[in-house]
Amino acid sequence: MDKELYIIRHGETELNKQGIVQGRGINSDLNDTGRAQADAFYAKYKDVAFDKVYTSELKRTHQTVKGFIDAGLPWTQLSGLDELAWGTWEGQPNDENAMAAFKSIMEKWQSGDYDARFEGGESPADVIVRQKQALEVIRGAKDEKTVLICMHGRAMRLFLCLLTGRPLSEMTEFPHQNTTLYKVEMTGDQYVVTEFNNTDHLK
Repeated sequence: MDKELYIIRHGETELNKQGIVQGRGINSDLNDTGRAQADAFYAKYKDVAFDKVYTSELKRTHQTVKGFIDAGLPWTQLSGLDELAWGTWEGQPNDENAMAAFKSIMEKWQSGDYDARFEGGESPADVIVRQKQALEVIRGAKDEKTVLICMHGRAMRLFLCLLTGRPLSEMTEFPHQNTTLYKVEMTGDQYVVTEFNNTDHLK
């Protein structure tokens, strides 16, 4: 094994709680629940010998791993780990119109149209391009064996497809909650998921 990746989703934000679409263009803070989730994750994993923490450029990921950063872990922000941009739907309530629009675009993605996007937003194909760049940075750091990565729900699903070689149409096979953990072992070009949607720290 060359590296072990601990990949987590950020903690809850008030917009998560209200069912409002966030995406790459909404730079929201964690709410009280999200901060408690972050604290619970830190309490459980603070003794893991992480060499580095990577986050997206959005502050909800920074706040989720604040305990590790404050403890002195080297930290790098990578825009490639940002959430998918939902375009005109960002900041909109998850009402009937939104649900219909999202159902339509999910059907396109599941049928293999990875270039489909909302107006002003990104497609899965767009996100994978920048995720490949982020992955090269993470892979290229030879002295970093145990790595903590904090990112976003949809982006994490795409990233796990990228790592495991699954088609992007299967992104929904990677469920997630706030601060859920996927642990992935990297050996050469092989990635094996060893912990799947783990939320033991929240119990």
